[in-house]
Amino acid sequence: MSFELLKHYMPRGIYGRAALILLLPVVFLQLVVTVIFAQRHFEGVTLQMTDTVLRELALVQEVADLAPSLGQAAGDVQSQLGALQISLSGAQGKAPQNARVWYDYSGSVLIRRLSEKMPGFVAVDLNNSGMVNVYSQSRHGLVQMVFDRRRISAANPHQMFVYTFAFGIVMSLIASIYLRNQLRPIKRLARAAEAFGRGRHIPYTPSGAIELRAAGNAFIDMRSRIERHIEQRTLMLSGVSHDLRTPLTRLRLGLAMLDEDDAAPLLRDVADMQGMLDEFLSFAKGAAEGEPEPVDPIAMVAEIVKSAQRAGRDVTQLPREGGGEGTILLREVAMRRAVDNLISNGVRYGARAEVSLLLTDKTLRIRVEDDGPGIPEHQREQATRPFTRLDPSRNQDKGGGVGLGLAIAVDVARSHGGVLRLGVSERLGGLRADIVIAR
Repeated sequence: MSFELLKHYMPRGIYGRAALILLLPVVFLQLVVTVIFAQRHFEGVTLQMTDTVLRELALVQEVADLAPSLGQAAGDVQSQLGALQISLSGAQGKAPQNARVWYDYSGSVLIRRLSEKMPGFVAVDLNNSGMVNVYSQSRHGLVQMVFDRRRISAANPHQMFVYTFAFGIVMSLIASIYLRNQLRPIKRLARAAEAFGRGRHIPYTPSGAIELRAAGNAFIDMRSRIERHIEQRTLMLSGVSHDLRTPLTRLRLGLAMLDEDDAAPLLRDVADMQGMLDEFLSFAKGAAEGEPEPVDPIAMVAEIVKSAQRAGRDVTQLPREGGGEGTILLREVAMRRAVDNLISNGVRYGARAEVSLLLTDKTLRIRVEDDGPGIPEHQREQATRPFTRLDPSRNQDKGGGVGLGLAIAVDVARSHGGVLRLGVSERLGGLRADIVIAR
């Protein structure tokens, strides 16, 4: 559970995770070195120097206690112990308290050591960075002993920490720049793959490490094979559809010579065959027809609905949802075909259809609803497959078709990086088909 909770706070991008893998050991190593240096070396050196000064302070106290007065004690210290460079004087006012700067680590070690080992110790003042003022009780009262701070602290102890963190930051910056350069080919490969998934072909050249170049070359080969496959499929189906148009035309001309009553059923069969060929050709073209271009989806859907109404279909457009505006990159011909197929299915298997549009800053959703029998939930995935017709859910007597309408809509939606979602219409009770595309 704790690991699952931790995953929510981890970076989601590969660059963030790689930077975390890089920086975490560096920061941890710096902290360990800092702690070890402070505890083992810096604190040990400070204790040794403090012990040396303690012996000198004890000698000064002993000389002061033997003197008849405080003034005489100060003079005796200067005359006898002047080489120690410790001055002795009386302390005026109330008893002082320990004082140091908050970041003075050696000062905390000094205060603790003096309070443990020095007889008569009262307090020490370390606010003056250059001198140490030690207060203690003697036979003559409270006295003050002053000496150089360098005698109990290593010179410039902070340089170790400054160098450690400075070089750590510099090396981390250099490593992050190198890491960014190494991850750039991965991002380029991801953009090329995403664009290809949306039906766009952008130039891509493998670069970077050997493994990344191998992945890039594999992607280029895969893209080429898929493009060749799509081209061969399109040429094959287009050729078959084109070749069949000639005999259909001859049949239509031959039927025109017959009586109208005798030729009517046969003409309907020829029209159904012509519609099937048109569907085959539309499916062959797929979503690769044309290049993506900025399209106003609001105007496009309005034109599709008006064209369907002129064709005699019972279609209405609902008020637009969302407040988004502007254009979106679409293959307009393919998208028109997909929406028109959904409308055709709606009015073919139901009495009427309704079209609505949701446009936000992030999403485009085109919804087509009908009042037909709908599609059961367990058959919706099967209904989107090519050449699939569901007898229980669709009335085949209401028109021809080879089961390519939803398949074309799915193909178009996927080529735009979107999805086709099927559900139940809350308004009409029939099928609800949504084409959802990220802007």
